[in-house]
Amino acid sequence: MAGLTRWCFRHKFIVLLVWVAALAGLTVAGGAAGSTYSSDLILPGADSTRAMSLLTSAFPEQSGDSDTIVWHVTTGSVKDPAVQQSISTMLAEVGKTHDVGGVSSPYAADGADQISPDGRTAYATINFDKQADLLNAKDVQHVVDTAQAARSSTLQVELGGNAIQSLNQTSTNIAELIGILAAAVVLLLAFGSILAMLLPLVTAVLSLFTAMATIGLLSNIITIPGFAPTLGILIGLGVGIDYALFIVTRHRDGLKAGLSAEESAVKASNTSGRAVIFAGATVVVAMLGLVVLNLGILTGVGIAAAVVVMVSVLAASTLLPAMLGILGPRVLSRRQRRRLAAEGGQELAQRGLWVRWAGLVQRHPVVLASIALVVMLVLAVPALSLRVGSSDQGNDPAASTTRNAYDLLAQGFGPGFNGPLQLVAEVQSDADRQALSTLADTVRHTPGVANVAEMPLQPGAKVAIVRVVPTSAPQDAKTSELITHLRQDIIPAAEKGTALQVHVGGLTAVYDDFANVLSSKLPMFIGVIVLLGFILLLIAFRSLLIPLTAAVMNLLASGAAFGIVVAFFQWGWGSEALGVGKAGPIEPFLPIMLLAILFGLSMDYQVFLVSRMHEEWVHTNDNRRAVTIGQASTGPVITAAATIMICVFTAFVFGGSRTIAEFGIGLASAVLLDAFILRTLLVPAMMHLFGPANWWLPGWLDRWLPHLEVERSDQDTQATPPEPVHSTTP
Repeated sequence: MAGLTRWCFRHKFIVLLVWVAALAGLTVAGGAAGSTYSSDLILPGADSTRAMSLLTSAFPEQSGDSDTIVWHVTTGSVKDPAVQQSISTMLAEVGKTHDVGGVSSPYAADGADQISPDGRTAYATINFDKQADLLNAKDVQHVVDTAQAARSSTLQVELGGNAIQSLNQTSTNIAELIGILAAAVVLLLAFGSILAMLLPLVTAVLSLFTAMATIGLLSNIITIPGFAPTLGILIGLGVGIDYALFIVTRHRDGLKAGLSAEESAVKASNTSGRAVIFAGATVVVAMLGLVVLNLGILTGVGIAAAVVVMVSVLAASTLLPAMLGILGPRVLSRRQRRRLAAEGGQELAQRGLWVRWAGLVQRHPVVLASIALVVMLVLAVPALSLRVGSSDQGNDPAASTTRNAYDLLAQGFGPGFNGPLQLVAEVQSDADRQALSTLADTVRHTPGVANVAEMPLQPGAKVAIVRVVPTSAPQDAKTSELITHLRQDIIPAAEKGTALQVHVGGLTAVYDDFANVLSSKLPMFIGVIVLLGFILLLIAFRSLLIPLTAAVMNLLASGAAFGIVVAFFQWGWGSEALGVGKAGPIEPFLPIMLLAILFGLSMDYQVFLVSRMHEEWVHTNDNRRAVTIGQASTGPVITAAATIMICVFTAFVFGGSRTIAEFGIGLASAVLLDAFILRTLLVPAMMHLFGPANWWLPGWLDRWLPHLEVERSDQDTQATPPEPVHSTTP
C-alpha cells in the first residue's frame, strides 16, 4: 500500500487524468453500445418456466406485453349508448398507437366476459408488440393520455399492466441529490473544512459514475435487472463516501500530529486504507455469493453491486491519495493549519463524549449489553412473521392509475381476477384433449377457484390453455396454497394413465415459484455468508471469539432490520405514509440480497472497530485498555460514516418504488442499529466481559492460518514514528 500511495501522491495529476479518461471512455462506449436491462424472472426447471416456454413457442405473436384499460360508471351501465360510443372511439384511437398490436373490446361479439356481472365495470386488453421494457415511453404515455381523455364526472377510466406501471417510476436524481447534500452536511460538521468535505464526495461520485458506465456495458453481456443501477447507486454512494471518510480522517490525524502530507497519506493508507480494502473485499465476496444461487436476476444484481464496491475501493486506494497530494495541508481548516504552524504537531489526547461513553461501557458492561440485546430482539420479533411474495399493482400508491385499475377489477370481477393461473398442456390427441377437459371440470369444483375457462383451441394446435381464476388475490397466501394443491394433487391425478402433461403458469405462478426457490436457498445462503465472515475475521484478527461475536451481531442486525421492514411494508405501518402503497408481502429476493449487503456493511464497521482495538492489544496486551481506546478512537468516525449511509439510504425511500423503498428502509435501519447500538455498545461490552479470551487462538490453528495485516502497525510504517493514542474528532 505504501508504494502505491506514494506513487499516486507524487503523480497526482496523472492519476486524476487516468480516472477522467476512463470515465469518458466508458461513457462513450456505453453510449455507442447502449444498455439492455431486463427484469425477466427465469427459473430453470420451474413448472411455471416450462409453461411459459410452451406458450412462447406456440403463440409467438402473443409474446408482447398485455396491459388493461378499465372503466367504471357510477350510474347506469357500461352498455349505455353514450358510454359505449365514448369508449369505442377511445379504444379505436389507442389501437392506432405505435407498437400496439391490437385491442380486445368488451363490445365485440366475443367480449361479454369482459363486463362485470353488475354491468358497471368493463375492461379492454391492449396487446403490445414488445415486452414492457422495450416499449417507447412516449408511446405508452400516449395510450394513457388517450384513454384518460374519455373520463367524465360519471365515467372513471384507469389503466394497469407492466408497461403502464413503468411510467409510475420516478427518477432517483432527487434522492441522489438529497443523499449527497445530507452527506456534505455531516462531513462539514465532522471536518470543519469545505475542502476536506469535498474529498469523500468527489471520490464517491467519480467512482460511482465510472461503475454505472461499466454496469451499462455489462448489461449487454449478462442479465442485469432494471432496478440494479438504482440499487448500485444506493450502495455506491454509501460505501464510496464512507471508505474515503475513513482514510481522510486518519490522514487529517497524521497532519495534526506533525507528519508531512505525503507521510500522513502513506500512514493513512497503511492503516485505514488496508481496512478499506479488506472491508470492500468482504462486500464483493458477499455480493458475488449471489452467483452461487444460479438465478439470473440475482446474479446480475450481485455482479452489479460487486462492480460498484470494487470501483469504490479502487478510487479510495488511488484517486483519493492523488487528491490528497493536490490539496496538501489544506485538508485541514485554516484554524487548524494556523495552530499547527504555531504549536507544531501534537498528540491528540483522548477526550470528550466518546471517551466518557467508552468508560461507561467499560464500567457497566452487563447492564448495557442486556439493554442493547433486549432492544435488538424486540425489533426482530416482526421478522418471525416474514412472508415473502411478489407485490403486485394492488400495492402501488393509492393515487396511481395502476392501483385504481387493480381495485376496480377486483371489485368488479373478484380479487383473483388480477392474477389468473394458466394450465398449459401439450395435446397430441383427442384423448389428451378429453383428459384436459376432465381436468378443467375437476378444477372448476376445487375450493379456492372462482372461475375456469377453456381457451378456444385452433385447428391443429398442439398447446391448450385453461384459465383459472382463484377466489383470493394474487399475493394472498391462499393463492399459493391453491397452486401447490393443483400441482401436487389435482393435476397428477388427472395425468395418471394418460399421456397428458400439464404445467401451472401465469405471472402469479412465476412469482410464487420465485419466492419458493429463494426461500429454500435462504438457509444455505445465511450459512455460507456467516461462515465466510467467520473465516475472514479469524484470519484477520487471529481470534475465535471475535469472529463468533461478529457472526452473532450480523444476525442480530439482520433480524432487527427484517423486523422493521416487515412492520413497515408487510404489516403496513408505514408503507402508505411513504407513498409506496398498501401492506403486502416482502419481495422474495429482498431477504437474500439484504443479507448479502448487510453482511458487507457490518463487516466494514467490525473491521474498523476491532482493528483499532487489535492494534492497541498488540502494543499493550491490556484488553480493557484496547477495547476502551479502540471504541473511543473509532466511535466518532463510525457514527459519522453511519449517519451518511442512513441519510443516503433514507433518501431513496421516497423515490416511489416499493422495491427500492424496502431496500432503503432495511439498509438504513440496519446501519442505524449496527453503528449506534451494536458497535458502540453491545460489541465493546461483550469484549469487556470476555476479557483476554477475545484474542485467544489455539497454537496449532495459529500456525496453520495465513497471516494477514488489516492495519499495519506503526512500527512497520516507513519514516513514521510510533503513533500516539489519539481521537478522530477533528
